[in-house]
Amino acid sequence: MSLIDATTLFVRIIDNLKKGTMNLHSSLEELVIRTCGKELAYIDNRRDAKQLYGFDFWGNWSIDWLKNQGIDKKLLYSQSQHFPDFLFKTKKHGERYVGGSLIELKDSKGGSIASFNSTIPTRYKNLEEIDVVNGDKLVSRIATILDGELAFDKRYFEFERKCLYLVRTNKESEKVKISIVDGSFFETVPKEHLFYQMLMNVLHEHLEKKKIEISPETLKKVQEAFSHINDQTIIAKSQLIEKASVKPRLRIMAEVHPEGNPHSKFYPEITEGSFNLILQSSPVAKQLDKEISRGIPEIEISSIFHKRNGEHIVYQFQTGTHLTQFL
Repeated sequence: MSLIDATTLFVRIIDNLKKGTMNLHSSLEELVIRTCGKELAYIDNRRDAKQLYGFDFWGNWSIDWLKNQGIDKKLLYSQSQHFPDFLFKTKKHGERYVGGSLIELKDSKGGSIASFNSTIPTRYKNLEEIDVVNGDKLVSRIATILDGELAFDKRYFEFERKCLYLVRTNKESEKVKISIVDGSFFETVPKEHLFYQMLMNVLHEHLEKKKIEISPETLKKVQEAFSHINDQTIIAKSQLIEKASVKPRLRIMAEVHPEGNPHSKFYPEITEGSFNLILQSSPVAKQLDKEISRGIPEIEISSIFHKRNGEHIVYQFQTGTHLTQFL
């Protein structure tokens, strides 16, 4: 159940690749919307979903009813430019929330993964964190409408949702690769540690530039103090500064190290012209082997060893040249 969103997206995209209704050069948005549109609780680009792909995100609700829920008409078919790009509907398994995975799209003409300009890629995020990162509650407000009664419990906003990243590199060439990547591939250092270590690096560079020497004991105390700066919801929030006429806000951005890029030369198992599902190795992930292989005999299953985060399982569908041509 914890991987239901990832596997649903993977299997349905493959089904469309096999039918020839889309290919590895199709829009990443199209790959998600045309396969899983009805399972989504949030779409960032609702405008293109309707205009380009014929999917009406609000098809089951009247404009008047949505207005009463706090959704202005201008938001119905717009591009919010919020994080994430998509959010799956939440489900319940017994008393436990499952599903509700978020998907962020990363598209690049070259071999590198496009930068993360709004948040640090992680394994999990909850709606409370997402609202703070975005600076408003639009994502959670829309999600609660689509999830209905499941959103009435406070736990709905607090439960940790799996982060998935739909990554494409070399999108306009025959070297194209697409993967659904588990957030574990990017979060090799807990984000709580990442922030204060970044601040320590900034401090060291300033001290070196200004030729200021600080004793190891003092630096240790500074590091201990910085270690408490670990909550992204606070870091990303606008700050009130006495006498300041602006409220500064830190915008979190990140670039992927080559060893954290599954499409790089470090992982030759991810071949050109392929569509992949990449999950951190676990008993749950390994249980998928027989199920996916039974449903899609063409799937090749292998392991890659992340240079910084251990074994990951790769489910690979090799499209063949006839499926990688432009539409």
